[in-house]
Amino acid sequence: MRRVYQFFVCLIGLIFLTINPVQAFHIIGGEITYECLGDGANPGTRRFQFKMYVYRDCQGGGAELDPSASIGIWYGDQAPYQLAGQLFVNLVGPNSVDPPQIDCLIPPDDVCVEEGSYNWTVDIPIDEESYHFTYQRCCRNSSISNIVDPDRIGATYTTSITKAAQDSCNNSPVFNSFPPTVICVNEPLMFDHSASDIDGDSLVYEFCSPKLGGGLAGAQGGGGANGCNGVQPIPGCQPPYDNVRFRQPIYSFQEPMAGDPVVVIDPETGLITGTPTTTGQFVVGVCVTEYRNGIVLSTLSRDFQFNVEDCESTVVAQIQGQEVIGEDQKYVLTSCGEQTIEFINESFLEAQINSYLWQFDLNNGDTTVVTSRDATITFPDTGTYKGILYLNRNSICEDSADISVTILPEINADFTFEYDTCIVGPVSFTNMSTTGADEIVTHEWDFGGQGLSFTVNPIFTFPNPGSKNVRLRVVDNNNCEDNVIKNVLWQPAPQTIIVQPNTFLGCEPATITFQNLSFPVDSTYTFNWSFGDGATGDALSPVHTYSNSGIYDVSLEIISPAGCQVAESFNNLIRVEQGPMADFDFTPKELNSFNNTAQFINQSQGELSWFWDFNRQGFSSDENPLYTFPDTGLQEVRLIVTKENGCQDTIAKFIDVVPQVIWHMPNAFTPNDDAINEEFRGRGIIDGMSNFEFTIWNRWGEMIFQTNNPDDAWNGRKDNVGENSPIGAYVYLVTFTGPRGESYEFKGHANLIR
Repeated sequence: MRRVYQFFVCLIGLIFLTINPVQAFHIIGGEITYECLGDGANPGTRRFQFKMYVYRDCQGGGAELDPSASIGIWYGDQAPYQLAGQLFVNLVGPNSVDPPQIDCLIPPDDVCVEEGSYNWTVDIPIDEESYHFTYQRCCRNSSISNIVDPDRIGATYTTSITKAAQDSCNNSPVFNSFPPTVICVNEPLMFDHSASDIDGDSLVYEFCSPKLGGGLAGAQGGGGANGCNGVQPIPGCQPPYDNVRFRQPIYSFQEPMAGDPVVVIDPETGLITGTPTTTGQFVVGVCVTEYRNGIVLSTLSRDFQFNVEDCESTVVAQIQGQEVIGEDQKYVLTSCGEQTIEFINESFLEAQINSYLWQFDLNNGDTTVVTSRDATITFPDTGTYKGILYLNRNSICEDSADISVTILPEINADFTFEYDTCIVGPVSFTNMSTTGADEIVTHEWDFGGQGLSFTVNPIFTFPNPGSKNVRLRVVDNNNCEDNVIKNVLWQPAPQTIIVQPNTFLGCEPATITFQNLSFPVDSTYTFNWSFGDGATGDALSPVHTYSNSGIYDVSLEIISPAGCQVAESFNNLIRVEQGPMADFDFTPKELNSFNNTAQFINQSQGELSWFWDFNRQGFSSDENPLYTFPDTGLQEVRLIVTKENGCQDTIAKFIDVVPQVIWHMPNAFTPNDDAINEEFRGRGIIDGMSNFEFTIWNRWGEMIFQTNNPDDAWNGRKDNVGENSPIGAYVYLVTFTGPRGESYEFKGHANLIR
């Protein structure tokens, strides 16, 4: 990095100044863009031209824009970054930023924004890592609503020349316009925050977090003004830079201001839309990332301040109406029978409306006038009446709305019904509705969601019992409508009791499900069951277990919620057969991987046939089978026995086939290259073995061989590669863990003979 630092010092020939800031509160936004001008003066360099815009609040006596901005130049892609140089750039401007022009808007006199620009050109060596150009200044406006301690923190404006940007002589995107200094609360916002890229690269937009920079040192309290915590860091400090802290959970960088719909930015177009719902000053960050062939070249970031005001915007006359027709926005209201109408005024913006005037022609030579915001007017009779709502009549910001009110004859929905409360049957409904119009053209019946009818006087049978809310909706030829809801309690007793068991024949113990198919019944009815074995039940469709064999009568009594009663007995309904009793034994009792064959002995009673299941690996229908287990471990053996009547019984037992491990070691070997007994190794049955270790030790206690592979052998050399070991006795040690976690150890002497 020594070369890069010297390069910048030699290249930058700008004026170095000493600045003593005394004021801080003023920063409201800024950004840095760059343009590649081609190769630099020296080989292996690129020349870049930079433009930085800084925006300040010029209302309230805050600090002026810096006459000379200190730019820190840092090198690297990760901390610690190296200071490659610094430069001071003179201010161009400042220039005033005019507020937007909106019809019927009185611009607030407390919004003043100035723009200053700083331009510089630098040759940089093309290198493997990025250059970062940074300007920092404190502080932001104390009146900002959406971040923490705005009057104690400053801003960082930075741009990075990445390796890809150096190699390609890239030009950063440039925003096309600056956001409006004032936007209106509760008014739709639509601002094109797009950027242009002369290279034609792909641009992706997003809200991002503005960066912190500087502090109050040098303006309030101790500390130097030009340090990283000072009001004017010189130079701008090294990356990375902390984000400002938003006042969560209300605000975040993704949602920097309250809105309904929320204020968002289109990632493809950069269009900012939404409707802000809260006044205040809001810091917003916008980043546009530049892609070329899927590679990120640069990210242009801008932070700025949205001033959301209660704008005195266009006055619009608007009321709550059933229908709005025509280009002139005529509001149409229709009332069926009710002659007193309450008009709800939805005109806006109310703060800009100084007067209301409602006028209605009553069609009898009289005109009624109301001057309140909302109006309640009683019309003399049926008919159509014309009216107008005036806002700020005869003023510059006036508006009006035409109103048409039609009073139609009244319509009333009503009905009666009749049915027998204990007998299952239909309900007869009689329509008693009336209208002052010519006729009722629609009769719409809804029988509690269980059926519909469009006849005048329907007859309806409910598919199930219960409390039914029956609704009648009627509509006359004027399209006036009314509806009425009445409760019908339909809970008759069933005409016939129907019981359907899931089986009529079972084996003891027999569990039977009795399905109650009687109609109509539900859980509000009372059920008295007798199952014939002394047991009773009260469920709608009970489940009962018969413990003993026999033939059983079943009876059921049903009582409706209205007290209607019906009963039925079913003789010899259920037959329960006696079943066999399964049992078995086996020998020998202890099995292992070497002795794994067992003789099974049937000990069942009352059986006719047998079915053996040996852990789903073998099967037999013999009475006393002989079986060899192919594997070790717990083996489930299941015996199913069947009686002549088809009843079955099952028993299962677990048999443990214990896995075993065998290991043998020799006591001597002759590694003399005669191809006989050349290696010292163990042999055994090792299924399930783990943690194996085999070591050889000489008489001085030195380990001269070690392996974890049971198939490895010692060849008489140290670690099997050194010189031949001398003749003599050596100690071997073998340890391992068995299949069930048991520890094994074999220790002895290995006699080396030549």
